[in-house]
Amino acid sequence: MNIRHIISSLLLSVSVFTVSAETYMLDNQTRYDSVKGYGYDRIPTPAAGSVDPYYYSVRVPDGNYKVTFDLGSDKRAANTTVRAESRRLLVENLPTKKGESVKKTFIINKRNPRISDKERVTLKPREKSKLNWDDVLTFEINGSAPACRSITVEPADTSVTTVYLCGNSTVVDQEYEPWASWGQMLPRFFDDQVAVANYAESGESALNFINAKRLKRALRDARPGDWFFVEFGHNDQKIKRSGSGAYYSFMTNLKTIMDEVKKKGANIVFVTPTRRRVFDSYGSTVNTHEDYPDAMRWIAAKENVPLIELNGMTARLYETLGVEGSKKAFAHYPMGSFPGQEQALEDNTHFNPYGAYQISKCVIEGMRTAAPGLFMHIVDFDSYDPSRPDSVGDFYWAPAPFCENEKPEGN
Repeated sequence: MNIRHIISSLLLSVSVFTVSAETYMLDNQTRYDSVKGYGYDRIPTPAAGSVDPYYYSVRVPDGNYKVTFDLGSDKRAANTTVRAESRRLLVENLPTKKGESVKKTFIINKRNPRISDKERVTLKPREKSKLNWDDVLTFEINGSAPACRSITVEPADTSVTTVYLCGNSTVVDQEYEPWASWGQMLPRFFDDQVAVANYAESGESALNFINAKRLKRALRDARPGDWFFVEFGHNDQKIKRSGSGAYYSFMTNLKTIMDEVKKKGANIVFVTPTRRRVFDSYGSTVNTHEDYPDAMRWIAAKENVPLIELNGMTARLYETLGVEGSKKAFAHYPMGSFPGQEQALEDNTHFNPYGAYQISKCVIEGMRTAAPGLFMHIVDFDSYDPSRPDSVGDFYWAPAPFCENEKPEGN
């Protein structure tokens, strides 16, 4: 945890403050500090006329916030991508002409690990410096020629719906390039009546998710009518001890999550685990998850829980891309592709931004029948067929300034 996070945590622990609508003009050189509670952050402040990416942070209490970005420049044409917290995609590749102003509004969830005076989420060491768990909202202004005039932050209306994501490294907001997961792409497709609160973490099983109090932290804030999307299986199948197994502890843990969510009056959707990139000699994907997807399907049917068949959809996606082409959806990069990368990356579980983006579209398509009331809030989306994925060549992702060569936990 860096000094900014420590100071912010101390301030929040002794202060109670309210937040009204505040507009932060990005035409000055103000650096973030714990006294002001706002300013440019993480990397050097952009010089006048610069087209380099930059970060801006605002200290706020936990909750959902309505955030409006005024994008564009009076001095030049621009092309801007906006991400929040740990690389949650909001705006992608938005072109603006010189003098043009385009306003984009999103609901962004902010949280820290505190559940009560006596309880906190048990974070893993690598999580403790992540932007998702600190005391500020952080915005990444990126793109081929980024430009943002101002950012307005105000508390979201209580009518806003929150979508809580429960899962592992295939769902989590991956903080560093070149990794990405489907959960961090979802905010881009929701209107300004929905917030996405991604509680997933690399290496988590359903049991670990409960024991680390991630579920309890999410339930603390959940309201009737909110949604919980639950994808586990990757790491659950690795648990080899008495009482483990798909139709034993795994289903028990899914049932526990379901029961606790329903107690809050919230909705739940099960999502079968994404396939790994494993092919047989005929070019078909192999189910490496044993009977865990079937167990999830069984309990979903028994308990009348809507289910998104992501396991089958990702199988079609990878098979359509082909044995070699599917590498373009995963973290497969030759040595030297990123700063400090001293060996090739060949990961057949974890996605790159293109793969995560395609899989997020699979999930959204699944919402059409699994969560039609929530699907009504999806924008810029007609339909998605994993047998007809978007062209890899047409996909552009403005890379963040931070990368990591270590694979996310879990496989």
